[in-house]
Amino acid sequence: MPDNPFQEIAPGFFEHLAHDRGLRPASIKHYRHFLRRFSAYLRRIDLRDFRHVTPTILSAFVASYGRRVGLPSLRNGCGNLRVFLGYLYSHGVLQTNLGAAVEFPQAYRLSGIPRSITWEEVKRVLEAVDRRAVTGKRDYAMLMLLVTYGLRAREVAALTLDDLDWRANRLRIPERKAGHSTAYPLSSIVGTAIIEYIKNGRPQTPDRHLFFRSNAPIGPIGHAAVSTRAGHYLRKADIDVPRPGSHTFRHTCVQRLVDADFDLKTIGDYVGHRSPGSTQIYGKVAIEALRQVALGDGEEALR
Repeated sequence: MPDNPFQEIAPGFFEHLAHDRGLRPASIKHYRHFLRRFSAYLRRIDLRDFRHVTPTILSAFVASYGRRVGLPSLRNGCGNLRVFLGYLYSHGVLQTNLGAAVEFPQAYRLSGIPRSITWEEVKRVLEAVDRRAVTGKRDYAMLMLLVTYGLRAREVAALTLDDLDWRANRLRIPERKAGHSTAYPLSSIVGTAIIEYIKNGRPQTPDRHLFFRSNAPIGPIGHAAVSTRAGHYLRKADIDVPRPGSHTFRHTCVQRLVDADFDLKTIGDYVGHRSPGSTQIYGKVAIEALRQVALGDGEEALR
């Protein structure tokens, strides 16, 4: 796949992002990935001359892209597209700036429902892991961390051997999204899974990272791979959930705490939410009450 899918009409676009807009390599990587999606869409509809792009085509692409990603990724993608179209206009490729035709999707506070799964479904996922294999030992330990502590994929990927305090049975999660560190009691079940991987799965290396890729070249696992493996086991266990990945287990952890009547401040601190609003959305899903409504005793359940 080409490094710049629009090399012919915008050969200097990525240099523009780096030098003129001052974007970091990680941000430029997101632009490149998004524009590859856009280029593939134009090929799919057999549009070969970019001058024939219209607002209707842009809207159709955004709608198609939105079916594959979540709202935050869709909003970022719309921003990327507007910047790209503005660049083409400023360099004479387009006669009008079509960026104004790309509308950002509206996001409403507490509008979504977290994509958690039941504890029985969690058990099915864990049972789908082949814990005899090296990869299975690693993946089982990662899944246990995700669902027990509600960790993010990047937090699992960033774990090191130094974050495990075996004497005090503590697990440290440094530099969380909220800007602070968290220390958890290390569950015996989670600890056993980690020890099994360290002894019989983790490669011999001076690198202090906890989890490593299973294929060459051997190196620390990335956060995208953590989420991909989580999604793999959800599909393997035939669990139907929108956008399966590591966040499914994070949502499940939070929902279990809500169902256990922990207050939202405590839950937010436990999983490292940056603001209380991030936790409030889970209060919308009163699982037991809704289940009783479905069984026909709704008025009594909701009193």
